[in-house]
Amino acid sequence: MNTFEEAKAKTTHAYNAAADLFDHPANTFWNRFGRSTVARINLLPGERVLDVCSGTGASALPAAIMVGPNGKVIAVDLADKLLAEAKIKAEAKKLTNLEFQVGDMLSLGYPDACFDAAICVFGIFFVPDMALAVKELWRQVRPGGRLAITTWGADLFEPANSLFWQSVRDERPELYKDFNPWDRISNPEGLRAMLSEAGIHDVDIVTEQSIHPLHTPEDWWVLVMGSGYRGTLDQFEPNQLQRVKQANLSQLRAKSITGIEANVIYAIANKPLA
Repeated sequence: MNTFEEAKAKTTHAYNAAADLFDHPANTFWNRFGRSTVARINLLPGERVLDVCSGTGASALPAAIMVGPNGKVIAVDLADKLLAEAKIKAEAKKLTNLEFQVGDMLSLGYPDACFDAAICVFGIFFVPDMALAVKELWRQVRPGGRLAITTWGADLFEPANSLFWQSVRDERPELYKDFNPWDRISNPEGLRAMLSEAGIHDVDIVTEQSIHPLHTPEDWWVLVMGSGYRGTLDQFEPNQLQRVKQANLSQLRAKSITGIEANVIYAIANKPLA
């Protein structure tokens, strides 16, 4: 299995496993930043939108509302269980202009310039060659259209994040990670350099500092179980997992942690008309 296929398989497994808690009230940041991304690209009624790494529709659903019944949003994700949840939400909102597609952003095969906008929220970093993925999205945006890439900023989920990985290392050292995929573009300079490599040089990059509340330490555990960290946690035996959980949550209680950093970076690019 090559690097891309391996990364795709791991991401698919992690997020299908996390689907049961992905939309838990403790994980409101998905919808918050999805809506914020969509608000930044000024979608118009009747426009066609490609939304990749859609999850349960955090950006696809607000995009569908903005483009209206004469518009179209195609929501793509590797995790079919997340898309199933998105479809339920779309039906509840009576949105008929959404199409859901299980797949990866590198092999969609749409023609050049067939979308007014392309959106990727918290997903571009899962592709080993991010610039290649951005080029593919950019190819499908029409001249005058927009591309929105949203990624995590520095110090994601700190201070709980470091305590979590310490608990993982104490139980299973081989599963410890001192680097996450989003670290490659977790500052404006790194994100701008990656977009430049993809051929996008005129881009508006905005950082947003944010604190995500933890009403109880258990909220943190819901977050890690309802996110990509689930891929690591599912490798533990049940008794090991329980020890990691207890060790991690006891540290949060001891330090009275009631909030974690959830900093994001938005990149919006307009495709030249000529």
